[in-house]
Amino acid sequence: MKVASLLSGGKDSNFALHWAILHGLEVCCTLTLKPPEDSELLQFPAVELARLQSIAMGLPNIYDVGNEEKLIELMKKAKEMGAEYVVSGALLSDYQRQRMSTWAERLGLKPLAPLWRIDQEQYMRMLVRNGFEIMIIRVAAEGLGPEFLGKVLTSKDVEEIIRRARKYGFNPAFEGGEAETLVLKAPLYRKRLIVKGKKVHRGGGDWIFRIIEATLSDL
Repeated sequence: MKVASLLSGGKDSNFALHWAILHGLEVCCTLTLKPPEDSELLQFPAVELARLQSIAMGLPNIYDVGNEEKLIELMKKAKEMGAEYVVSGALLSDYQRQRMSTWAERLGLKPLAPLWRIDQEQYMRMLVRNGFEIMIIRVAAEGLGPEFLGKVLTSKDVEEIIRRARKYGFNPAFEGGEAETLVLKAPLYRKRLIVKGKKVHRGGGDWIFRIIEATLSDL
């Protein structure tokens, strides 16, 4: 079966793609939309770097900039490439899953959300254990400070995030927008993403690690 995989650059879309290939699906392309800032549906920081991630995996990427409904156009192009399914990294958001499913089904594509309702704490531990190099590029929740920005998560960091999530009440996998991530390396990558950036305060507890340079290097 041919699938198109939504790819934002973050951990969830990367792992959903990883899951699809591990389960014998043929990923014909990745789909990336850079939405307006503070989108309620999609990640917005560093989304354009999903194109480099796609190169690192040897996959074609269909990219556009605009509002969320432009995803319909991306899915239509994927269908023209032979896609029958659309894979997303939705974890807990009914809003996100339902919107993605509605748009896919409108085009005759079948939605897949392999991470839906996964145990959030165990999921975070599993990502690091399985070789996903994950950098935090935005924090926006009480209990998560700018000290996490630009860090590649270790098992120790994950345990600290879980501890703080229990204390402050945020989602440890950041499904509520408490933080956003960028994957630098994953098991499917043939190259590693190398980035340079700076911390930018957006107000209140909202901080971004703004990427100013990004390249691919050999593993």
